Amino acid sequence: MNIRTTVEADLDTIHSLIENKSVNTVTRERFDEYMAAGYYRHDWNWVVEEDGAIQALAIWWGMPEDGHPFSIDGLYFVGDGDPVPAWTALIEHTLKTRPADAEPSEYHFFLDSDWQDDAEAVAAIEVRSRAAAAVGLTEITDRLRYDWKPENGLPARSTRLRFEPADDEAFVDVFMRVAENSLDAGTAREIARLGAEGAARFELELYKSMPGERDWWRLAYDADGKLIGFEMPSANAGGLTVGYLGVLPEHRGHRYIDELLAEITHFLAEKGAERITADTDFGNVPMARSFERGGYRNFAVRRVLSFPES
Repeated sequence: MNIRTTVEADLDTIHSLIENKSVNTVTRERFDEYMAAGYYRHDWNWVVEEDGAIQALAIWWGMPEDGHPFSIDGLYFVGDGDPVPAWTALIEHTLKTRPADAEPSEYHFFLDSDWQDDAEAVAAIEVRSRAAAAVGLTEITDRLRYDWKPENGLPARSTRLRFEPADDEAFVDVFMRVAENSLDAGTAREIARLGAEGAARFELELYKSMPGERDWWRLAYDADGKLIGFEMPSANAGGLTVGYLGVLPEHRGHRYIDELLAEITHFLAEKGAERITADTDFGNVPMARSFERGGYRNFAVRRVLSFPES
């Protein structure tokens, strides 16, 4: 089994494999766009080659400024045999190229909301999950994907809160406080890996690296000047996104979350948003309900395979 990165001469084969989309995230349009932008690279795509012919392909995604990829976007196989050994070898090979202190890799599936009713999709997820589990990606987190469009109507803007800019240290502090007993699995994993302050600083640097502007972020205060929470509208490669928002534990239960979300929605709409996207974990029921009250539509599911918390 020969494993190597892809080269320009492989593009016709890669495009042909992508046409058989299955449950892979990659489309032909996404692949070409992301290759040009640096989210995909030939040295981040790996193939298994037998007798000069490509048998399996793994496409990884990463931020353009990073030196290594972060998540798997697609696994492909040519032939009638069991693809799991080839996919396992590809994932293992890529993981070995990453620095020891890098953020742990993940495998993301972007699925229709009713994917569990589709036998072919279930089977495709199962076989890829076996390859991922073989290298330790055994933690499963399902996230509801939402979007807002102008025709959905704007939610009522807050009359109880005012929103103010703040420096990074203020956001580190409020993020640490909001993360206490968070229902977000990704936040819990980062705290387990880096500690509360480390996770806060990691998240801030992550959002600062995204296409959204740093000066969009705001802290939220009530009429008495009490800090209620924060909101970080942002953007990613797909466009404008809710980013991150949270309410301090002592102020939860008063639907401030709706007002934070409404402020983000109005802000991004004023930026000309034709679509705003957002994710939340299945287990984060308060956030899911807030999206629904705010005019957001659940259009898909993101399944994330990750390493268990140590």
